[in-house]
Amino acid sequence: MTIHVEWEPGDPGTPPHRHSGPAFGYVIEGAVRFELEGEPERIVEAGGTFWEPGGDAIHYQDGNALTDAKTTFVVTMLCAPGKPMLELVDEEELARRIHLRAPRPTN
Repeated sequence: MTIHVEWEPGDPGTPPHRHSGPAFGYVIEGAVRFELEGEPERIVEAGGTFWEPGGDAIHYQDGNALTDAKTTFVVTMLCAPGKPMLELVDEEELARRIHLRAPRPTN
């Protein structure tokens, strides 16, 4: 499945989730705040790419990193047979796996 996503300024994106198979994305315009389990948060700007392995890994963040402009990207996701394309992760599981999340920036 390939989809085109457009977020308004400051849109937080999808809550923590996972995909049943790998996903590959390309940022067309703006900047995506991207955080995958075990990796530090990063910003992917227009012209940049991202990927995630799918399966068990939690995708914590994928929102618009800009507060004053929209962000658009395309993503191709491969779905495991018989599994949903996207599964939200509940608070209980997030708490159990907190040790797998990269340290958060402190302000």
